[in-house]
Amino acid sequence: MKSVAMFGYLRDGVGKASTKTLRNEGKVPCVMYGPNEHIHFSMYSADFKPLVYTPNAYKVKLEIDGKIYRAILKDIQFHSVNDSILHADFLEIKDDKEIEMMIPVKLVGNSIGVRQGGKLIVKYKKLLVRCLPPNLPDFIEIPIDTLEIGKSVKVNEVKIGNFTLLDAPNNPVVSVKVTRAAVEEAKAAAAPAAGAAAKAAPAPKK
Repeated sequence: MKSVAMFGYLRDGVGKASTKTLRNEGKVPCVMYGPNEHIHFSMYSADFKPLVYTPNAYKVKLEIDGKIYRAILKDIQFHSVNDSILHADFLEIKDDKEIEMMIPVKLVGNSIGVRQGGKLIVKYKKLLVRCLPPNLPDFIEIPIDTLEIGKSVKVNEVKIGNFTLLDAPNNPVVSVKVTRAAVEEAKAAAAPAAGAAAKAAPAPKK
C-alpha cells in the first residue's frame, strides 16, 4: 500500500479552550495511539485532503515535531452541518503487529448481466481486512465479467491475498438486479417466438 506524508505539531494542552483555539487557526486536534504512548498533536485541516477526500486507502508517514511515525487513519469526525473535520485518530503501526483497515473494492470487467439490461448494485465500496502492515493491499479486486442478472459476489467468494476479510461471509459485495426494462425486453423477445410456435402447431383433429 502507498503512503502519504503528513505533518503534525505537538499540542501544549488538550482541554476545550485549546481545542477551540486550534480550530480557529484552521487546525484539527488529533491523537495517535501507539503501543507505548498516546501522542496529542494537531494538523492543518487542508493537509487532510490527500488522505480523506479520496476513494483510495493510504498508510501515513506522519512527522510530528521532527519525529517520524508510520500510522493509519483510524477514525475521523466531521461537523454535522458544514462537514469540517473536528477530530482525527491515528494508529501507529509496526510491521510485526496485525491491524484492521477498510480497503476499497475495485470492480474489474463488464458484467454480462448489465449488458443484458440488469442494474449493477455495489453493496460494499470498502471491505474490512486484518493483516500485517506490509501486506495491506491498495484495493481488493473483484472480477465481474461472468456476473449474471440475479447473481451476486459474496464476501466468501472474493479471492484474497495475505490478509483476512472480516465482513460477514454471506454478505453480497456486488450484485446485478433485474430491471423493469429487462423484463419488458424479455417479454417482447418471447412474444414472437410464442406466436411462431402457435402457428406451427398442427390443427386439432375433428
